[in-house]
Amino acid sequence: MKKSRLAVWSLVLVAATWGGAFVIMKPAIEQQPFFDFLATRFTIAALIMLVARPTMVRALGCRMWVVGASLGILLGLGYITQTIALEMTTAAITGFLTGTYVVLTPVLGWLLFRHRIGGKLAIGALLALVGLGLISITGMSVEVGQIWGVVCAVFFALHIVGLSRFSTGLDAYALTFVQLCAVAVVCWIGAVPDGYQAPPSGNVWGAVLFTAVFATVFGYFVQTWAQAQVEASRVAIILTLEVVFAALIAVGVGQEVLAVKTVIGGAFMIAAMVVVEWPRRGRTARIAGTGATDGDDSVLVPLEPLSH
Repeated sequence: MKKSRLAVWSLVLVAATWGGAFVIMKPAIEQQPFFDFLATRFTIAALIMLVARPTMVRALGCRMWVVGASLGILLGLGYITQTIALEMTTAAITGFLTGTYVVLTPVLGWLLFRHRIGGKLAIGALLALVGLGLISITGMSVEVGQIWGVVCAVFFALHIVGLSRFSTGLDAYALTFVQLCAVAVVCWIGAVPDGYQAPPSGNVWGAVLFTAVFATVFGYFVQTWAQAQVEASRVAIILTLEVVFAALIAVGVGQEVLAVKTVIGGAFMIAAMVVVEWPRRGRTARIAGTGATDGDDSVLVPLEPLSH
């Protein structure tokens, strides 16, 4: 139970880091192409992990490469489709559509692995979805770009479900490294055709290094470790706090003006996490091998054992 709680608060910290990274990246990608920025970021992140712990190569077995590369490709495709959506529709609509992974995650978990969707989890997902809409939507239109936004959300949801399903029993550090390598390859495929452009200024390099070290190495390592302790749908709901932190930080640095709907949306998202994480008295015993809580319908209960 203590490890599960530590994982939850670690994911909250990751959401805060990602929210701050979004604010830092915004001016940087106006000076450097998006694909080039991401390719640089993920390459540096992978190299940092390799230099920091070169002995982790001993853990790079066949299953590690297959699982890590597959998850990394999903993550990379999520970034690519998100970029296409941003080019074809507004950032607000794209942000909202991307955030729908919080609802898609339990749905895909049920479709692919027959994970049961508990009542509290369903309520939490809906609360988070309402909060995302209040924070992100400033207008509504029917555009082709919205389809790409939904595809992006599907890829991110698949990544979360797959990570929870297949990360158990694998070294979290090595698995994170393989995922980052795969994302870097996917991003380089998008960056190379029109010629790679390096970060043009010190500010952009600062954004690259911040996102590489904190948002990427730290963020995905913690997510990979935490998802061996916490169910996929709970992870999805907790990580939607990224939108709240991004809004607060953007207001703090003067990028955005705090609106009433932003405050209300943030309250909905915090309420979603509280609903999902609030324990029931006398029902906190963990069921071995399932990651479920005895008698608690707030979690995603696997109907078959997780892979080891």
